[in-house]
Amino acid sequence: MAAIAARSSEIVGQDTGNSTTRTIFRLVAYGVLIAFALAMIMPFIYAIANSFKTKPDIADYPQHLLPITANFSFTTEAYQWVLTSQQSAFPRWTFNSAFIALVTTVSHVILDSMAGYALARLKFPGKRAVFIGMLGTMMIPGIVLLVPRFIVLKSLGMTGTYQGLIVPAMVDVFGIFMMKQFFETIPREIEEAAFVDGANRFLLFFRIVLPMATPALAALAIFGFQGSWNAFLDPLIVVINNRDLYTLPLGLAILRGAQGNTLEWDVFFASSVITTLPMALIFFSFQRYFVEGINYSGLAGQ
Repeated sequence: MAAIAARSSEIVGQDTGNSTTRTIFRLVAYGVLIAFALAMIMPFIYAIANSFKTKPDIADYPQHLLPITANFSFTTEAYQWVLTSQQSAFPRWTFNSAFIALVTTVSHVILDSMAGYALARLKFPGKRAVFIGMLGTMMIPGIVLLVPRFIVLKSLGMTGTYQGLIVPAMVDVFGIFMMKQFFETIPREIEEAAFVDGANRFLLFFRIVLPMATPALAALAIFGFQGSWNAFLDPLIVVINNRDLYTLPLGLAILRGAQGNTLEWDVFFASSVITTLPMALIFFSFQRYFVEGINYSGLAGQ
């Protein structure tokens, strides 16, 4: 009995030591993650703090988040100018970005899902070659396609128009690939049962398959909206000198480049915060869909 008690005490001691080691390791890991998170988010926090300061305070105390002197105070004048001033083009930039992002997001959800389903379920000549070619385009850097894309859009008379901003972005290869991978995880027996009940391919797709693909569609919509909202190079080559078509990223870049050393930093910070805030809210509200989208894109195809 004494030997058993001693062995039990030894096992309990080992478990306690292992538990302490795991706790310490977990705390260290959390500390490292928090430090990296703060390093990534601090520039945005400083941008928010400086957007509420006056120009002299931004110049004298750019590193301070809170008032430290009697003359140091917060103000909303920059936001008022950006949102309400007749001289501000920000409302127009916001409308352009929102309109283009919404249209391209809807087209991604519809067209990418249909193309992904066709590659996942339909049988047609050259299907494998089409899929391999599609994957090949994902390996080409986007910067390489800028000049050819501009030449094509110019030859079609689509430069300086909404069509030139929307049509090339209506279909996304990554979205097609992600939806294909998801559709291949749906059991074929469900579709076969629908065919037995008399459903055709279109009815099956819109009434049965798409409702089952809601998580993947949500991830696709978020990726599409984010990509369109943050797009810079594509609008840059399309709008040329048409300022009425500037989007938010392009407008902010032009604003900074045009002002030079006389840049209105409070206005620039306020515009940057308003531009970033929608995507930050979307990310924190639907971050699980980002993870699901990455998981779907990594599934093995059949």
